[in-house]
Amino acid sequence: MKYQPLPKSLYIKNREKLAAKLKKNSVAIFNANDIMPTNADGTMKFRQNNDLFYLCGIDQEETILLIAPDCPNPAMREVLFLRETNEHIAIWEGHKYTKEEAEEASGIKNIQWLSNFDLIFNTVMALSERVYLNTNEHLRAGVVVETRDSRFIKTCKEQFPLHEYERAAPIMHELRGVKEQEEIDQMQIACDITNKGFRRILSFVKPGVTEYEIEAEYLHEFVKNRSKGFAYEPIIASGGSACVLHYLENNKACNDGELILMDVGAEYGNYNADMTRTIPVNGRFTKRQRAVYDAVLRVKKQASSMLIPGQNIQDYHKEVGLIMQSELIGLGLIDQTDIKNQDPNWPAYKKYFMHGTSHHIGLDVHDVGTMHGPIKPGMVFTVEPGIYVPDEGFGIRLENDIVVQENGYLDLMGDIPVEAEEIEELMNA
Repeated sequence: MKYQPLPKSLYIKNREKLAAKLKKNSVAIFNANDIMPTNADGTMKFRQNNDLFYLCGIDQEETILLIAPDCPNPAMREVLFLRETNEHIAIWEGHKYTKEEAEEASGIKNIQWLSNFDLIFNTVMALSERVYLNTNEHLRAGVVVETRDSRFIKTCKEQFPLHEYERAAPIMHELRGVKEQEEIDQMQIACDITNKGFRRILSFVKPGVTEYEIEAEYLHEFVKNRSKGFAYEPIIASGGSACVLHYLENNKACNDGELILMDVGAEYGNYNADMTRTIPVNGRFTKRQRAVYDAVLRVKKQASSMLIPGQNIQDYHKEVGLIMQSELIGLGLIDQTDIKNQDPNWPAYKKYFMHGTSHHIGLDVHDVGTMHGPIKPGMVFTVEPGIYVPDEGFGIRLENDIVVQENGYLDLMGDIPVEAEEIEELMNA
C-alpha cells in the first residue's frame, strides 16, 4: 500500500466501542466490498468497505470480520477471515495479507482463511441470540448494485430464520461520526497533500490553460505524495460552468477574465479531504468578482465559528442561510421584496446559494454521522458556502474541513491560501 497504516491500537479501540453498543449474546458481521467490473475482463480499483476498515484496518477484498463479545469461547469473540493466497494469485495479483500481517495490522489474534468461515459462523450463531448485519444506510445513498453485505443478509436469513436481526448501520454512524485523534491525523495528511496540489496550481494557471490540464496537475501532486488520487471526482469549472454544482466534464479552456471554481481533495489512507477554492484565471479579481468573493469568505468564517457542540446541523444550516441572505442583499442580488414574497420552504437566498453549508467528512467524503442530533466534539465537517450568478458568468465557493472542539475548532486547511490578496500574490509571484 502507498500510505502509512494507522496503528492497530485504533482498531482495537474501535471494536471495543462497537462491542459496548451490541445487545447481549449478539454477533456482528462485516463484509468487504466487491471488486466491481467495468467491461470485458476489466475491473475498477478496489475500495474497501469503510465500516470494515474502521473496525480492523484491513484493506483487502474478500475479507469478513466477526465480532461476538459474549461468545463463551474467548477465541471466537473476534475472528478475521481472509482470502487465502497461492502461487497463481501472487504472480497475477501480487502480495496478500499473511495471517501474521493481518494480526499485526488489526490487533485480532484469531485470523482464519475464508474456507473456515461457514464452520465457525455456524458455531457462533448457535451460541448467539441475535445477529447484527450491515447495510449502506447513508441518507443520500442510491444503491443499485447488490453488495456482498446484501448477498450475505439473504443467505444468513435463509439459514438462520429464528434468530433476532439487528441493524449495524445506526451504531456505525454514531461511532464513525466522532473521530479519534489518529483519524484526524490521517485527515490532516490528506489536507496537507491537497494544499500542495493547490499551491502547484496557483503557479500553473494562466489564460488558455484547460480544465483537464489543471486536473492533471492536481493528480500528479496527489499521487507523488502517496495518495491514491482524488477523494472524489474533481470539479474544475471555469466561467459559467461553476454554476453547475456537480460539473465533471473538465474539458473547457480557461479564458482571461474568468474565474475557476475547483472542488478537489486528496485521499490518504482511505481518509478524505474536501476543498474548494475559486481563483481568477489571469491572477487578478475584478471589482465585482472580489466583492462576491469577499462575501462568500465572510460567510465561511462565520459559519466555521458556528459549528459548536450541542448545535443541531439543521438549525445551523438555517442560521448560515440568514447570514448569506444579508450578504446577497449587500451585493444587490436580492432585496427586501424578494424576502417578503419568498416561499418559506425555499427562501430567496436559495436562488444563489442552493446547497447546504456543511457535511460530515472522514472515510467517506460525505461521511456518516448525525444529521439531526447534536454536534459533538471530534466531529469533522466541511464548511462550504457559495454564491452562483449565472447571469454574470461565474460562481464562487470556498470550502475547508474543520474539527469541532470543546472550545472553538481546528481548521485542517488553515494553511491553504484563501484570502484574495494571498491568492493574487501567489499567482503573480
